[in-house]
Amino acid sequence: MATLKIPAQNQTITELEAIQDYLQNIGLKFDRWEATHPLEPDAEAETVLAAYAPEIEALKKTGGYVTADVINITPDTPNLDMMLNKFNKEHWHDEDEVRFIIAGHGLFHINPIDSPVVAIEMEAGDLLSVPRGTLHWFDLCGDRRVRAIRLFQDPSGWTPNYTENDTATSFQPLCFGSAFITPQT
Repeated sequence: MATLKIPAQNQTITELEAIQDYLQNIGLKFDRWEATHPLEPDAEAETVLAAYAPEIEALKKTGGYVTADVINITPDTPNLDMMLNKFNKEHWHDEDEVRFIIAGHGLFHINPIDSPVVAIEMEAGDLLSVPRGTLHWFDLCGDRRVRAIRLFQDPSGWTPNYTENDTATSFQPLCFGSAFITPQT
């Protein structure tokens, strides 16, 4: 289950409804899908997409998504650091960023316009939708593993639009199972 932190307020939220309410108030959608689709850890992407087809189709209808894929990141992923450096700087996209975590976990930081930065550590079963234009960045946790279903409104995928500010450097890219460190001042 996800954990939401608001470092500037020294606040941690772990209850599903409270996480959903807080994120909804800053324009994000969060849900929890029960693990009703047992899959082998090394299941092919097509098998994963087929297992979650009803949920994916429902999201496609409500969000205008046209395609879905599976991303599998491990410490052995070629050029991992280069890939992660694309997403660990503050950026936004021209379309929604939707992630359903199948395995592993990662850390999204969201920088809403009228609220303090929040950090949400996601794990298997968590679904997050970050609307187009929302400032955010993403880091892996210490084990550097995440497997997720991604949905796209444009079949070619999305591109990060960087803010060119250093907001992300004020927050440690540590997941909460580690010693979470509040923003540096």
